Order: sequence, then C-alpha cells, then structure tokens
Amino acid sequence: MLRLRPYKACDAEVITKWLKDEYAFRQWSADRYDKYPITPDDMNAYYDRDKDSGRIWGMTAFDETGVAGHFTMRFPDEKNLSEIRLGFVIVDSQRRGKGYGKEMLSLAIRYGFEILRADKISLGVFENNRAAIRCYEACGFQRVSLPVPESYRCMGEVWNCIEMELTR
Repeated sequence: MLRLRPYKACDAEVITKWLKDEYAFRQWSADRYDKYPITPDDMNAYYDRDKDSGRIWGMTAFDETGVAGHFTMRFPDEKNLSEIRLGFVIVDSQRRGKGYGKEMLSLAIRYGFEILRADKISLGVFENNRAAIRCYEACGFQRVSLPVPESYRCMGEVWNCIEMELTR
C-alpha cells in the first residue's frame, strides 16, 4: 500500500536510477534537462530553481520497501488555484505493470481534489508512451483537444503530447 510524502533531495538517488535509457528519460522529462544521464545533483538543482515559488512541488510515493514513485504538482496559473498540473510522473522500473502507477496517481488525484480543492487535474503525455496513457485513462483522465498541440524535439524527432484532464 503506497503513501505520499513531499519529495526529499535524497529521493533523487533512487529516482535517477529508474531512467535506464535516453528514450525513457525523454518520455519522462522531454527537453527539461540538457543531457542524459542525469545525476541526483542535476535533478535536485532543477527542482531547487522553483522550490521557493510555492507553485510547484515534488511528491514521492513510498511503501515499506522504499521509494516507489514520484511526480510533481503545480499550479499552471498563479492566479487560478482551481487547476493542478501533474508532471515528471514515474514509477520504479522494477514495479511497472503491477498497479503502482495507478495507485500513486489515485493518491495524487485524491490529494489534488480533497486537500488542494482543485476542480481540475491535468497532465501531458507523449503519444509514444502507450503504457502511461493506459494508466492515466484507467485513473479516469480524458483526452482533451488543444488549439495547438504541444510538441517537443526529442532524440532527433518531434514528439507530440496528448493533453489529458480529470475534473471533479
């Protein structure tokens, strides 16, 4: 049974080991990091840039065996606290396909709606990340059309994002 807690700098030591190849790394981070592989210091430096803004924070999912997953939550619009955006969603590579992602996201959804009182939780996922899409859909997220779909240059290709959301 998973629980959530705020991200700690020591979590990066575990999380960065789950990123086994650059393809999976880019599915997780898009172009947010300059290089692969990243170190725990790289991850913490990235998060440290925004730690005092109050707009974004990391969460860690854990159980009795240790850290099992991670994601960020943020308010995409500082003036509108009714939407929470999830990002950097990842589950321990040894635990994928066993329901941990769905369980972690269910906790994130509950936190977003019940604690943060959000009306909507959104996220973006690359269309080439079928396992993540299935997980998000299993948690109730619906695909939404954007006027201009988001896309990123990753590994010499253009990767398109699917926008998804869940409303109260």
